[in-house]
Order: sequence, then C-alpha cells, then structure tokens
Amino acid sequence: MLIGEVARRSGVSARMLRHYESLGLVRPSGRTGSGYREYSEEDIRRIFHVESLRSLGLTLREIGRALDDPGFVPSALVGDLIRQTHERIAAETELLTRLRRIDAADPAGWEDVLQVVALLQALGSKSPDARQRAALSSVDETPVPVEALVEAALSETEPNVAGAIRWALARSGGGGPALLAKGLGSPVAAVRERAVRSLAEMPGGEASALLREALTHPDAVVRGYAALALGTRGAADAVPTLIDMIAVGRNDTDAADALSVLAADGTATADRIATGLVDRLAHGTGEAPVRGRLTQALAGIPGPTASRALVELSHDEDRAVALTATYLLRLRDPCAGPPDGSRR
Repeated sequence: MLIGEVARRSGVSARMLRHYESLGLVRPSGRTGSGYREYSEEDIRRIFHVESLRSLGLTLREIGRALDDPGFVPSALVGDLIRQTHERIAAETELLTRLRRIDAADPAGWEDVLQVVALLQALGSKSPDARQRAALSSVDETPVPVEALVEAALSETEPNVAGAIRWALARSGGGGPALLAKGLGSPVAAVRERAVRSLAEMPGGEASALLREALTHPDAVVRGYAALALGTRGAADAVPTLIDMIAVGRNDTDAADALSVLAADGTATADRIATGLVDRLAHGTGEAPVRGRLTQALAGIPGPTASRALVELSHDEDRAVALTATYLLRLRDPCAGPPDGSRR
C-alpha cells in the first residue's frame, strides 16, 4: 500500500508518516519499482499502535521505546503520565479560576486587569503584610472577586490578616454568605471555624439565616460562634446554645454577655433567658463550677424571674453559689439587706 492510501486509511498525514520514518518509528517494508514507499499490513498495524500511544500523551521517543524494547514495563511510565496529567489539570484549573475571577471584577481595561492580577497574587503571597494590604486595599481601590476573598478567609492562619480579610469580605457585596456556608461542611475543623467566624461578620438576612442553620451544626465550635453572632443581632434562637456554652465553660463570658444583650429586648425575653438558666441549674450537672457560671450569668438578666432565682440561690447549699447570688442581689438593689433578713 502506498503512502497516500495509508494516509487516507489511517488519518495520519503523509508528512507525519515521513516524520515517523525519519525517527525510525515506522519503516515501510518495501519500495515499488519506481522507488515509492510501500507499507505492509504489519506496517499499518504499527502506525495505529503509534497513534494509540500518542493519544495517551506519550512522546514519540517514549513510543519508540515502548514498541521496540521487549523488556519494557509500562507501569512506571503510565504512573508518570498519571502524575503529569494531574499536575497539568491542576495548573489549568488554577488558571481557569484566575481568569474567572478577573472576569468577575469586570475590568474596564488592561490597567484594571493588571491591578486585579496584582491583588490576587498579593492575597496568595507568603508575606502576611502583603496579604493584609491586599485585603484592605480591595475595599477602596480595586475590588477583589468575592470567591478570592472567601478562599483567602478559609485558608488564612495569621489572626491580624484574617481579621482584615473578614472585614473586606463583609464589604464585598453579594455571594459571600453562600460560599462561606460551603466551608462549614469542610472536614477540617480549622476551616469550619474560619468559615463561621467570617459568616458572623457578614451583614444581612442571608448571613443571619445561615447562622441560624449553624446552631444545629455537629461542631460545637461552629454552634458557639453562630450563637454569639446571633445574640448580638438580637436573635432569640441562640439562647439555648448560649446557655450550653456557659454550662460547659466554652466562651462562657462572651455567651453571658450575648444573653445580656438579648435580655435587653424586653421582659418576656429576659424571663425566658432566666428560666432557661434556672432550668439548667436545676436539671443539669451538679458540679460547682458549672453552677457558679450559670449563677453569674443571671447578673446580666433583668426582670423578676432572674431576681427570684437569685433569692433562692442565695440560700443554696453551695456556699460559693450562695455568696455569688447574694452579691448579685445587692448589685441589683444596693439599698436592700440580705435576702429574707438572713446574714451570711
């Protein structure tokens, strides 16, 4: 079979067939009387073998080795191809992400494109100062796409830089809360914490709704940050979680402050909070530190329910609890004497 017919049947151009021949990959078995290349069925089969191996990403040198070395073991080469392919996909994915973020910034010209690229590179810098400056400048100068800020917020380990990124993210516009919510499902505890802390600083109803959902998260740290944020927003949904935090001693001071903020909403809310604290005292663990923290939390809760609870606690068998309750009662009414005329 002549080279033109081989090219038509195989889909490999005559020029490429001549190139294969020059490399020794495929040699026509014979020549016609006129000197034209003549390919046998075996030659054509080898051409298809070459093309098959090319489709796997092998170089022509590697193909020649694979076809001509009887002792060739393909496993190592295939393993290298897999690794190289993963690296190539990762690089292309990173490039695609960067291009999408530049497009999301809606640059008006090449100067804008270059500024966005510079900020994105700074956010990924090894220098904490550079990352912090990039986050701060993204608010007043060239806006960074929210996806980039979320990625930075979920990966940042330096506290000061993380604070700057959260600040920038809170001012970045829409899309942030939903992206941060995905971080709550991360298998890495540190990422979940960064996600909820960032979400806690996001304004708006979407962020508040996601924080309410986070109150049932299996991670206690996530539940705690969500409850603290909701407490400052006046969301009474956070009360049970805040009481739990006080009982277990996890950010208990912040939780008590959040309950005080919520209690200022009105007598009904204050009585609900006081009732929750009293119930936890009555039905929770009897450990002295736990009862002491719950008693102290009543200090910031106004209203008759909290006052009655403190009067009862001033006669508690635990002397530390009784003294704490008595002290808190005096703070509530400096002119009042000891409860029920007792002296302790």
